[in-house]
Amino acid sequence: MISTLRRGLLVLLAALPLMANAAGSAHDLVQDTTNKMLADLSANKEKYKQDPSQFYNALNTIVGPVVDAEGISRSIMTVKYSRKATPAQMQTFQENFKKGLFQFYGNALLEYNNQGITVAPAGDESGDRTSVNMSVKGNNGAVYPVQYTLEKVNGEWKLRNVIINGINIGKLFRDQFADAMQRNGNDLDKTINGWAGEVAKAKEETDKAAGKPAQ
Repeated sequence: MISTLRRGLLVLLAALPLMANAAGSAHDLVQDTTNKMLADLSANKEKYKQDPSQFYNALNTIVGPVVDAEGISRSIMTVKYSRKATPAQMQTFQENFKKGLFQFYGNALLEYNNQGITVAPAGDESGDRTSVNMSVKGNNGAVYPVQYTLEKVNGEWKLRNVIINGINIGKLFRDQFADAMQRNGNDLDKTINGWAGEVAKAKEETDKAAGKPAQ
């Protein structure tokens, strides 16, 4: 399963919804901004490979504003820990979460070679929560189903979760946070400040499971 997740991560951000605003449908925003992201990656890929930090910054600028970092952070921490966190701790975790996320997925996206993406027809968007489905072809020729969950936050569509080939990324990080809290003796500050390292550790594990040398 972890190997499948790793292969899915290699193409994940190629289909990531990078909505610029709340105008139009979630489906159209996903389609239009996916094209925009692929065009940017194609134009700057070699530069990004030489200096990945530029790519992380680009992802933070484009993706950061449309990710419901607060909602995702609380979901990862769960009520058990988020209700104990101060506003300052929550803000720090949100920033560390985004930093780790962009590094983890950014490295995977740099390996994407425009194999192909198909966006499914629009679903029901009458409420404040919807899903956008895609099929993404991996480097190995396999086709991976990707499902994005989006919610309206203050009238704007925001990314809340991703499921790759049946693997729930939100649950993966939630389990990882709980495990880190146990290892850190329920020290919330230690877990929050070390979150980027936890994400890097997850990348090494998925690389190893996929038979790829850690970077």
